[in-house]
Amino acid sequence: MKSIGGLMFVLGLGSFLLNFMNMEFKLLTWIDNWGPTVGTIIRVVMIVVGVALWVLGNRQEKAVAAG
Repeated sequence: MKSIGGLMFVLGLGSFLLNFMNMEFKLLTWIDNWGPTVGTIIRVVMIVVGVALWVLGNRQEKAVAAG
């Protein structure tokens, strides 16, 4: 979960920042198909879910190591 969360966070944040420069990752060009507002919401959700998965994965790794 930690690696998937990290990837989602990086892609979401990168997509969010690149969007301000009128650029986009080729993998994520579909995001703006429903309009710029929905695209921004999808990017923010990717960032939030990515952080959540990374934190949960980190906790899970610590629990396994401790016990």
